[in-house]
Amino acid sequence: MKKWQKFLALSSVSILAVASLTACGGSKSGSSDKKDGTTELLMYQVGDKPENYDVLMKNANKIIKEKTGVTVNLQYISWGEWDKKMSTIVASGENYDISLAQNYVSDANKGAYADLTELLPKYAKAAYEDLDTAYIKGNTLDGKLYAMPVNGNVYSKQVLTFNKQYLDKYNLSIDDVNSYESAEKVLKAFHEKEPNIPAFAIGSGFNATTDGYDYPMGKDQPFAVDVRDPDKIINPYEQSDVMATLKTMNKFFKEGLTPKDVATSTQSYPLEGNTWFVREETQGPMDYGDTILTNAAGQPLVSKAITAPLKSTGNAQMANFVVAKVSKNKEKAAEVLGVINSDPELLNGLVYGVKGEAWELTADNKVKLLDGYKPNYHMAAWNTGNNKILYVQDTITDEQIKERDESIATAEESPILGFNFKTDKVKSQITNIANVQNRYQAIINTGSADPEVEVPKLLADLKKAGWDEVQKEMQAQYEAFRKGN
Repeated sequence: MKKWQKFLALSSVSILAVASLTACGGSKSGSSDKKDGTTELLMYQVGDKPENYDVLMKNANKIIKEKTGVTVNLQYISWGEWDKKMSTIVASGENYDISLAQNYVSDANKGAYADLTELLPKYAKAAYEDLDTAYIKGNTLDGKLYAMPVNGNVYSKQVLTFNKQYLDKYNLSIDDVNSYESAEKVLKAFHEKEPNIPAFAIGSGFNATTDGYDYPMGKDQPFAVDVRDPDKIINPYEQSDVMATLKTMNKFFKEGLTPKDVATSTQSYPLEGNTWFVREETQGPMDYGDTILTNAAGQPLVSKAITAPLKSTGNAQMANFVVAKVSKNKEKAAEVLGVINSDPELLNGLVYGVKGEAWELTADNKVKLLDGYKPNYHMAAWNTGNNKILYVQDTITDEQIKERDESIATAEESPILGFNFKTDKVKSQITNIANVQNRYQAIINTGSADPEVEVPKLLADLKKAGWDEVQKEMQAQYEAFRKGN
């Protein structure tokens, strides 16, 4: 998934903030005492620093200092440098206080983070108690919690998103669409009208979706659990319904409904363009249906769900803030995270920008954007703080808010929520499996090769690579996890 797609899927106002995240270099000084004697905590964030950073942080630090007695030096690291820089910081033991987690499970297991199991309930009580239990389950490792997760899209579902301009232009109906298979009719109808525009705009990184599965190592790896029958770790490519999905994708390819170069293409098909008819997206409750996507595109979009909502480990770990094990201010760091995630004045001022210039509250406590609202003058909601305390835009109805809350309450939890596979005993096999996946994944998932021919080859090569050994180890850990939960 592209980074901007990820943003859209995870924030009630991610559109408003999707551009808000160029790197600001990290400091090696860590926490320090300012001239006035106030302790300053060093905090790392990913993305681009807002153009009005100084104003935003002055306002934020005023509240933080009033409530905690400390201030925050928030430093941005660009997306291009993020992985390498944070890996270096963690490996070197460089001093800092708070950061967005770059590799939560791995770094926590390395001992890089402070144990927050007792600190959060004590020093960030309101924010901690506001979390859906799925966040706690999804981030607890060996009985300990090392993160303050951003409370956002606690569940997600896959959707087919249609460019409404084409639905209207050609009077196309999507009433019966709930899967790839059921979308074929409308895809073919569009293709007949616009043969030079991809009906289903996908590229080499596409992973075909079959409802009912969750993936312990992510969708790129051939290990899954059937949510309907969750006792065993399985190979999704051995499942008949997955094969049916892959055959549908192959049919789409043969019919010209996907790009001719789909297995190698990296074209992104921007949301705001007219170069596509259907895209696959991820949506959660804080997206308020198609509101966020439509705002991002600057044109009406309409989506149809192809999977059921699922609270997964991936959702729970999407945006985790951690306190460094080397921090000398662990209690204050937890306290700061608590304030950021519980103080509406603070968080809304960061995510929407300066109140009175960028936005104002309506009589019913909704946000009306003003002329001063600009894309690079605020922070992103998905990785800043608790979306539950953000004011919603005045374009969101009370009915949508009610639907949001009801959907969160009723969404199913994945049977592997909180299961984190320890790979130490099978590292070489996992490397071999990844190499096999790299050879087959694009051609099979995009439909550019016949799955009935290529999947048997894939399965044979996965077996040679050590799939059985990894499955055995994963199964043992999974069973132990289920007994403890």
